[in-house]
Amino acid sequence: MTADKIREAALQLFARSGYDGVPLSEIAAAVGIRTPSIYAHYKSKDDLFIAVFEDCLQEHTRRMKQLIGDLQDRGVEEKLRTLFQDASRSYLLGQEQVTFLKVALLFPPAPLQDKLREQFALSERLLDEALGNIFEEGMRSGLLRREPVDDLIASFYCLLDGMFLQQYYYRRDDWQQRIDAVWSIFWKGIMQANII
Repeated sequence: MTADKIREAALQLFARSGYDGVPLSEIAAAVGIRTPSIYAHYKSKDDLFIAVFEDCLQEHTRRMKQLIGDLQDRGVEEKLRTLFQDASRSYLLGQEQVTFLKVALLFPPAPLQDKLREQFALSERLLDEALGNIFEEGMRSGLLRREPVDDLIASFYCLLDGMFLQQYYYRRDDWQQRIDAVWSIFWKGIMQANII
């Protein structure tokens, strides 16, 4: 289907060059169609960019649902550590979808900035809910100290965001050591004091 091919080509090109660096004519050429043909499927470049963004978020949500399902019978620390490590590793995958999401969220087209952030926040609700349930389970069991769940979720995301930036500063081996060290300190920080 031409609409799918247009989105695939747009994903590759937007991931590589960002929104401003890709004219519709380049996307059309990659698909083997003329530029006006894109308008039969998408109203505008903005519309196409949003469609690609939504595709990436849907894939991210699908993958997260699967991972959360796989973790149901694990302990609190293993669940949290696995979610942290999986998200951290995703930053290194270099997949076009991951790269596209990074570019779209860090350097959004100005007119789409609010819409992209709003959609990303909606897509993050699944992980918010899973993290909230895990943190509550840990507090109920006495493993984690009592803290507001929203604060624990925010700290988890800040940890992820920090690891995202760190990948640009260090070699992969050094970065992995940092992931392990940061997780260890974070985990000790949220554990009940008498358990450490």
